[in-house]
Amino acid sequence: QALLKRNTKLTPSQQEQALVQNLVTKVTSVLDNLIVDPDTAEFGVEEVRAVGSHKKGTMLLGHPIADLTVILKRLPTEADIIALATRVQNSLKEDSTKDATTAHGFNISGTEGALVRVLITTLPKNLRDADPAKHVDVKLLEGALATIRHSRWFEENAFHTSIRILVRLLKDLRKRFTGLQGLTPWLIDLLAHRSTLAVTSRQPLSINIAFRRALQLLAAGLFLPGSLGIVDPCESGQVRAHSVLSLEEQDAITTCAQTLLRCLNHGAYNEILGLLRTDPKAIETEVSSWNGVIVTPGTKAYEKQEGKPEEEGDGDENDDEQDVEAAATEETAEDKMET
Repeated sequence: QALLKRNTKLTPSQQEQALVQNLVTKVTSVLDNLIVDPDTAEFGVEEVRAVGSHKKGTMLLGHPIADLTVILKRLPTEADIIALATRVQNSLKEDSTKDATTAHGFNISGTEGALVRVLITTLPKNLRDADPAKHVDVKLLEGALATIRHSRWFEENAFHTSIRILVRLLKDLRKRFTGLQGLTPWLIDLLAHRSTLAVTSRQPLSINIAFRRALQLLAAGLFLPGSLGIVDPCESGQVRAHSVLSLEEQDAITTCAQTLLRCLNHGAYNEILGLLRTDPKAIETEVSSWNGVIVTPGTKAYEKQEGKPEEEGDGDENDDEQDVEAAATEETAEDKMET
């Protein structure tokens, strides 16, 4: 009941969802017109896809943001992004307030607070011809393509309501507990899917079991170096999804999950879920007492040495995106756009 109560508080109101959907519809309509109108062929728009938390149904209250990925027929330049953003803005007129271009696309803000973030990419066959001095960073283009694969996978495999509820709860934990802030949206999606579905029957577990199971998996070291972790279902080969995390992030996530799990086992579910006004830092970093049981927060197992470059988080995998330069290519662009 506490989990469902918290989920209700985190779920956007119908009015907030309607505001976002209305802006998404308007922006999508403008972009679709650019595809079919022969007079706008210079923009080279091939396809428009809805991605991110709004598409997946995991948007949080107070975060009225939707994401779109636009595939162009040619490799985009910064000038192409500015031209496309200007055209969309001019077409919307009074329906939006302003647009801001970013390294990977542009944002369209609605007059009532909603926001649509547009990610620009190109057809996969064009990537090999990218010129770093002229075109948008290939890592961002690949990352934008990955967001499409992630959304399609989630729609096909994570359609159970319990998975969406758990995603929302885990995103809330990430916002409130510092140690979990390394978790990317894609890692949260995969973790929620793994935690909710029973291993043998593949039937969804109840939300209370799935929530505890997610913390147990993290606490057991699911995302530590050497762990099989979760193989990324959207990448070829045996790519481990948690290879995007630095060693410090892997250690912090595991340590925080261990502390939260010990507190949860002794009845601190209201405090962990945020149903009571308790400082999350007090649970995460200070000694606490629950029903007479003293819980001491875990200590760091990894200390980064000064002057020594950090090793890859996973020795067998290639680290390529939430941080463009240090994280996996497919993750970075999504983390910048998704909430």
